[in-house]
Amino acid sequence: MSKFDVKICCIGAGYVGGPTMAVIAKMCPKIRVCVVDLSQKLIDGWNSPTPPIYEPGLKEVVDTARGRNLFFSTDIDTEIELADIIFISVNTPTKVEGIGAGRAANIKNCELAARNIAKVCTSGKIVVEKSTVPVRTADAIRRILTCNEKGHKYQVLSNPEFLAEGTAIDDLETPSRVLIGGEQTPEGLAAIQKLVDVYTNWVPKDKVIATNLWSSECSKLVANAFLAQRVSSINSISALCEATGANISEISRAVGTDPRIGSKFLQASVGFGGSCFQKDILNLVYLCETFGLHECAEYWNHVIKMNDYQKKRFSKKMVSSMFNTVTGKKIAILGVAFKKDTGDVRETASVFICRDLLAERAKIHVYDPQVLREDMFAEMDYTCGVNSTTCPHLETSITTEKDPYETCEGAHAVAVLTEWDSFKTLDYERVFKSMAKPAFIFDGRNILDHKKLRKIGFEVHAIGKPDPKLFPDSVIIS
Repeated sequence: MSKFDVKICCIGAGYVGGPTMAVIAKMCPKIRVCVVDLSQKLIDGWNSPTPPIYEPGLKEVVDTARGRNLFFSTDIDTEIELADIIFISVNTPTKVEGIGAGRAANIKNCELAARNIAKVCTSGKIVVEKSTVPVRTADAIRRILTCNEKGHKYQVLSNPEFLAEGTAIDDLETPSRVLIGGEQTPEGLAAIQKLVDVYTNWVPKDKVIATNLWSSECSKLVANAFLAQRVSSINSISALCEATGANISEISRAVGTDPRIGSKFLQASVGFGGSCFQKDILNLVYLCETFGLHECAEYWNHVIKMNDYQKKRFSKKMVSSMFNTVTGKKIAILGVAFKKDTGDVRETASVFICRDLLAERAKIHVYDPQVLREDMFAEMDYTCGVNSTTCPHLETSITTEKDPYETCEGAHAVAVLTEWDSFKTLDYERVFKSMAKPAFIFDGRNILDHKKLRKIGFEVHAIGKPDPKLFPDSVIIS
């Protein structure tokens, strides 16, 4: 008799699959959880003392459960057959060519996973789509699974993730909600209940929401679209603030105290990044276009346009402030990750700024406490098309440093592009003394004490903050 009540297999050991399954294993000792992936390197990383993904608290969670009821393997077929519940948590990138290129999600990996499940299984399973997918993907998975000659019955559920990188473990251990969508049939409702029973080992029942498949799939896209919309909205106002002398921090505080609006995601910045916001909005845009809802599509597409505008505006501000040229000048970039407490560089604003500075022939020196040089270069190639072929001077124009002070030494400007807490506490008097003069700081996250920096001698430019040269009567709070 098995010592485990339920056996779970998760296909995909990435940013979603790995942490999610680790937390399930930690919270449910009587459930066997195995994460499988084609990548031996990735699985070896999960079986090593240091997980392949940086996330605060993740290592401790993995160490608690690994070898007890949490396993990582490349033996995909064996684990699929062993499981009662199979999660599909594979990458679904935006298509780069073909119909819907630049907007539609490529669900090839989801389809391949479903076909492999149908091929391997000798009995029916509950299959859970965990990847961010277009609405009606569950139907495609269901059709693939049911078109088998073995007569097995499958139930397909949607269980979108709502975790945020940097706080993923907290989000998983104390979620605001768990959403589970399934067919509204006796068999579908029974499958939903089986997954509900997994989560209610630690999640209060009133936070587990059961719905139909299509509402569940759509909710994930809409949630990220709404959050990104708030970021683009406040960023659009930051441009107005810089033109008029208003202070974006004061406006955010005033607007955020309205309980109908709230204060979350009203922090102006150089722009949002990450794997979800842009991809999910583009997915929503394509979905609207597909159903002929062109005005709706254009509305959401403007959220992306505003984000692109904000990044380009920041680059232009850097160049124009530094006497309209950065050619040959050393520029220190503090932060590559799209947000603090993660090593994820997908769609990060930093690579777009670096791209623009490379075009101006600047000498870029980069420091980030978690991002590897190869990851940064891979993202520049994938997202911006910047590589050694399109930019022959790439390797010599970007230097990655292991120390923030070395990064800033001799620089004409410092650009803070990730809100790492350590950047707030640097010795900026030391930084100032080591830099070329005039010394510029461009705060793309509004995390620094601008008043103090100006007293040291820096020329400070920040998102949505009045320039004292243009607006000497403006009150500079930070």
